[in-house]
Amino acid sequence: MSNVLVLNGPNLGRLGSREPEIYGSADWKTLVDRVLAEASALGIQAEVRQTNDEAELIGWIYEAVDQHKDVVLNPAAFTHYSYALRDAAVQVPKAGLRLIEVHLSNPHSREEFRHTSVISGIATGVIAGFGVDSYLLALRQLAR
Repeated sequence: MSNVLVLNGPNLGRLGSREPEIYGSADWKTLVDRVLAEASALGIQAEVRQTNDEAELIGWIYEAVDQHKDVVLNPAAFTHYSYALRDAAVQVPKAGLRLIEVHLSNPHSREEFRHTSVISGIATGVIAGFGVDSYLLALRQLAR
């Protein structure tokens, strides 16, 4: 069985109430439930986490590398400027693991400052714009 950490950055714990016109109406519990159900159906053991703390997110990436787990990462606002997160995340593919960057919305259809990701260049792949299904598509790719 494959293991994956599904890691989420700031404000994602507010899903459902935070700008539903952009991020959809699914709340955090719905996202977690759907991700865990899909992972189980695919034979993947997944753990879903969310933090508003950059240092905690970096620590979880170190944990994934040390425990040899693939990563599905929604860096949220850290996407656009966190070189510290990028420097930690690059260790995932260097360890022979997969890192899939996901976004609920399509950053390229939004404000210009959201068009740049410091994570995309080191990620195995990027899936964006499909709401919660972005996570499910990432899991399906990892199961292949």
